[in-house]
Amino acid sequence: MTTTDLLLYNKTARASAATIIRAYSTSFGWASRLLDSSAREDIACIYALVRIADEVVDGPAEAAGADLATRTALLDELESETERALHLGFSANLIVHAFALTARAHGIGVDLCRPFFASMRRDLSTASFDATELDEYIYGSAEVVGLMCLAVFESGAVRDETDRERLEAGARSLGAAFQKVNFLRDLAPDRQELGRAYFPGTEATFTEESKLEIIASIREDLRRADQSIPLLRSSCRAAVWAARAMFGELTHIIEATPVTELMQKRASVATPVKARIMLRALRMKTRVTR
Repeated sequence: MTTTDLLLYNKTARASAATIIRAYSTSFGWASRLLDSSAREDIACIYALVRIADEVVDGPAEAAGADLATRTALLDELESETERALHLGFSANLIVHAFALTARAHGIGVDLCRPFFASMRRDLSTASFDATELDEYIYGSAEVVGLMCLAVFESGAVRDETDRERLEAGARSLGAAFQKVNFLRDLAPDRQELGRAYFPGTEATFTEESKLEIIASIREDLRRADQSIPLLRSSCRAAVWAARAMFGELTHIIEATPVTELMQKRASVATPVKARIMLRALRMKTRVTR
């Protein structure tokens, strides 16, 4: 393969990842538009691998007829292929290849990938979680993704230990908040179709009290994340703020929605509200870059 061939392959892999984020995520897709082109591509590459792994565990793979043993094997193969690509810098799977390009460029290694795949593997079981298991699951499924994104945003930055720790804590907290919001958004399919009860004590029934306790924990996660957002580089600060604002809005909506309704439909932020958030974030970005 010539250098020209490899460049074309890299470009095609990144384009494949961009297609996935556009198709699957409105909030992250919109917020990522506020990033410069390089960071936007890298975030799409991270998102794409995360999404594909999730689709192996749920949804399309099962709908296509893959039983539990097959889905387990597919996830194992995806993890093995990801680790191989991190070492080689190449994969025949375009999404894995795109992720490896980003990971190798920004120092994302198996220390973050393995917890992620461990959490995805946990979703192949319908068993309930205790508090420790839930913390481990959220770390692997969401907090490490926040740390991966932070690696992109902080690439080449020189930070003292205090700021680095604050940024890492903020990235983890924001990831945790996003995951908990998604748990509440997906109450109906998780419980009724997949047999999952992520929050301890809610296996038999999910109450308003349970919801409000989770909302309180989300708000605490967002509060911790807010402490770190001002430390981010100006090139990514507005995008991160926009994603946080959209999930903050979702938190308000879920709090105001009775559990009986959450069990019937997925909560979402109206497009005009998203547009207002994006406009405010764009103004924020414009002020910084002037």
